[in-house]
Amino acid sequence: MVKDIIEILSFLKRNVKDFLTEEELKEKLLRKKVLRVKLGIDVTGPDIHLGFAVVLRKLREFQDLGHTACLVIGDFTAKIGDPSGRSKTRPKLSDEEIKENMKKYERQIFKILDKKRTEFYYNSSWHSKLKGDEIIEIASKYTVARLLERDDFMKRYKNNLPIYLHEFLYPLFQAYDSIMIKADIELGGEDQYWNLLVGRELMKEFNLEPQIVMTMPLLIGTDGKLKMSKSYNNYIGIEEEPKEMFGKIMSIPDELIIHYFQLCTNRREEEIREFERKLKEGENPRDLKAQLAKDIVTLYHSKEKAEEAEEEFNRVFKYKELPTEIPVFYSKERNIRLVDLLVDTNLLPSKSEAKRKIKEGGVYLNGERISDIDYQVIINKEIVIKVGKRKFLKVLPG
Repeated sequence: MVKDIIEILSFLKRNVKDFLTEEELKEKLLRKKVLRVKLGIDVTGPDIHLGFAVVLRKLREFQDLGHTACLVIGDFTAKIGDPSGRSKTRPKLSDEEIKENMKKYERQIFKILDKKRTEFYYNSSWHSKLKGDEIIEIASKYTVARLLERDDFMKRYKNNLPIYLHEFLYPLFQAYDSIMIKADIELGGEDQYWNLLVGRELMKEFNLEPQIVMTMPLLIGTDGKLKMSKSYNNYIGIEEEPKEMFGKIMSIPDELIIHYFQLCTNRREEEIREFERKLKEGENPRDLKAQLAKDIVTLYHSKEKAEEAEEEFNRVFKYKELPTEIPVFYSKERNIRLVDLLVDTNLLPSKSEAKRKIKEGGVYLNGERISDIDYQVIINKEIVIKVGKRKFLKVLPG
């Protein structure tokens, strides 16, 4: 049994950033058959991307060992807004926005989690019923000094930027969620470590066994610089079309290949070390990136879709052919500035963005790069516009 526990711990520790504490988890695994593993769900956006999937995949590992995933939907705390990593106050969400986002979340979550071992909780079911004296009781368990130790609060305080009282309540309400569901463990991204610690400390104050804290590394986005986030437009959604997903993965910087293999695939550690060795010995990163893209598209779609996406990618980018399917736009104009055409067709969101893209050399007409922002397009036959690496559009006279 001890050997089994050591193997289980080794398995669960894989890719973990913070772990408080391993000894406590070992003791709980020996004492309890089924652990309650909490994950708070921030419903501020409608899509799950590969970055958030990193934590969901760790949660699935616990499920595969027989434990229960306890998903706490932050429909109440979303009205406050998580201040983690924020230099200013987050905007509040309406009930309608939260419900709409959650519908999409539920569908996507079970691409990763086992539905039979998943429990859903909405924290409004207890927070909205708290009376004034109960909120005072929770608040009395934590000091302002401890809250100000948090990096983002401290930066705002030192820079004379406002911190509103309701923002101090966010980590306390999130911590109270752990008390209500009696969490054994709470998972999160590494930027959530402080919030998760508050849960651990508050449980002690309420004479409960403190939760174990386990965080996962943040996945770097497609820009190669910032964490993956919709806010930074550097994300890959798990419901994106296979060809789009494949293309985005092929666009990541070479130095992220191993990072993505570790956090986004089911590859064994020895396989990843072999990939790392090949890169160091000069193997073409493109080949390993293609394997990475196939692995990820297979996880969220199918092996067949991954192979189709690879064929399409090779056709367009390796062999410089046109995609098999290109959207069509019928134009009533016969003579129009390229800048206006790019906006009218929704290829780019604004004229300023269109001008910037043209200046950068990212716009092609029938395979010819256009660098003149005043270029006039004559539409008397089919024209193929290419913007960036993956956007194609046929324009026909309408």
